[in-house]
Amino acid sequence: MPMRRRPNLLLAGLLFLAAALAPAAPPAPAVAQAPNPPTVQMPEPGVPEVITLKGKFLRVAYNDEGFVVLGFMSANRAIGGEWMLLEVGTTLLGKSPAYALTRDAISLETPDGKTLPMAAVNDQRAGGTEALQWRATRENPSILYFPTFASELCRIPFFADVDSPAMVFDQVELSNRRGCIGRIYFHLPGGIALGQHWLNVKFAASVVRVPFTILTPAEEQYLQENLKEIKKQVEEAFPPKR
Repeated sequence: MPMRRRPNLLLAGLLFLAAALAPAAPPAPAVAQAPNPPTVQMPEPGVPEVITLKGKFLRVAYNDEGFVVLGFMSANRAIGGEWMLLEVGTTLLGKSPAYALTRDAISLETPDGKTLPMAAVNDQRAGGTEALQWRATRENPSILYFPTFASELCRIPFFADVDSPAMVFDQVELSNRRGCIGRIYFHLPGGIALGQHWLNVKFAASVVRVPFTILTPAEEQYLQENLKEIKKQVEEAFPPKR
């Protein structure tokens, strides 16, 4: 299976954008001073975990039991639309025993505080999601950023593309050797809103919450311009366990 370099379990991660660039201090008469680095407001997952940032639209969160990587570029390109497509990967960590991840173990928390289940397969197939699938296939960055021990690639079969003959199932067997990926869908009747969202994944003994933000064009540009500094702040706020 094609693998990228080991994520150091500090892999990919989070967008918690807020804050604009801090204003630069007035320059001294003879010596110009550099502007202060940008600062961001960190999210509070409410559970013990590590959250990290890999790129504009790639996040990872993990604890001692489970690991989740999330790609949400499609969602950020469908603001106002009723269907959210997310690309998700997950595996188990350490000595966690095999676990059957079911559809009802995954939910979405929206900026207005609502928690939504994944959409029903029949609704997704009737919802006109072909354009989302087409764009995701052509534009979304890869989410194959698993720890190296998760060397067996597997599919999360909760949904299948509308034109795909793939079967749909209500659960997938996870282990610390398997890195499972798939597309999942949520129906938001009021449309995809700007702001902080959380993807919740329930494992046998814990929950991993992956934060991601739907951005305005200005916020996306700000993140792109300051990605290195923001990533550093995120790593400092959520240090990995040694």
